[in-house]
Amino acid sequence: MTPFEKCPVCGGELVRKEVEKLLRGGKHMAAVKVEAEVCLRCGERLYSQQVVERFERIKAKLQREEISDLRSTGLAFEIR
Repeated sequence: MTPFEKCPVCGGELVRKEVEKLLRGGKHMAAVKVEAEVCLRCGERLYSQQVVERFERIKAKLQREEISDLRSTGLAFEIR
């Protein structure tokens, strides 16, 4: 159950969806699939407290370069 009945940004309808979130920590990046409430009007994503805490743990691991237990899925490039 979400604490919001409608989107807090625009008042649109919220639906539960699986989304992909890109997290950065230092020079590393990870793609994480999680459940979120997504606004059908503006696209705003609302994450549970547990998901936000998971994001923080992953970002800290990336920052500390503790990546040995993560699965590589390719390379990332910076375009200038």
